[in-house]
Amino acid sequence: MHSTSPHPTPPNGTPTPASGAGRWLRRYGPPSTTGEAEAALVCLPHAGGAPTFFRDWPALLTPALDVVAVCYPGRQDRFDEPCITDMTVMAGEVAAAVAPLVDRGPLALFGHSMGAAVAYEAARLLQSRHGVRPAHLFVSGLVPPHRIFPGTRHRKSDAALAADLREQGGTDVQVLADEELRALVMPAVRADYQLIETYRHAPAGGPLDIPITAYYGQDDARTPAATMPDWRLHTHAPTETRSFPGGHFYLQHHLSDLTTDIRERLLA
Repeated sequence: MHSTSPHPTPPNGTPTPASGAGRWLRRYGPPSTTGEAEAALVCLPHAGGAPTFFRDWPALLTPALDVVAVCYPGRQDRFDEPCITDMTVMAGEVAAAVAPLVDRGPLALFGHSMGAAVAYEAARLLQSRHGVRPAHLFVSGLVPPHRIFPGTRHRKSDAALAADLREQGGTDVQVLADEELRALVMPAVRADYQLIETYRHAPAGGPLDIPITAYYGQDDARTPAATMPDWRLHTHAPTETRSFPGGHFYLQHHLSDLTTDIRERLLA
């Protein structure tokens, strides 16, 4: 399951907390690979998502990249913790958890959909609050921050939220069809929708000074191709965009190509 369920840990691999990460970061790759890593890639899931969304990434990348996935409160082993609905709080917590990883080498961030906004804001705080300059910011399935507008989906019924998730195509339909599973998933989904729908980009602090690569699905109505180059407005460093066939969750069908592109850019 690559989706919104906050509970199951895949039977084929128990995650291990990343060193110094506390509750926030998980690794799904063999522990031995972390000592060989030349850089760390921190991955942030979409709204309602869990770190298991990235469980296949270590095998597709290289031991030179230490893949670390973020676990937001309110899902998996953090199910009993209250969800975070404020971007400033979420980004601040992520930045604090991620900052120590720079002691072992370059640090890059990847976020999909809501996770891209969290990654961007965490990158800003890493620079301004922690004195850490990430090596690269990879954003996926999200328009540039200044184009994110208020929304009200988080106020709608569970059925309406489930319909939205089905339309995006990133959630296991069996989870949405089962009333008990859906009831477990929805609090995290609703909280994450509230987080991104109440997020307002603040230009204070100015653009980043790190490279940004923006990925999107060619059939994703939420990321119009004409808007994606505007990510360049949020950094002084080079910005590139790349599209893939598919919709909002294009990466599920093009994961090998996506991870190859990320690997080549980070290790160039």
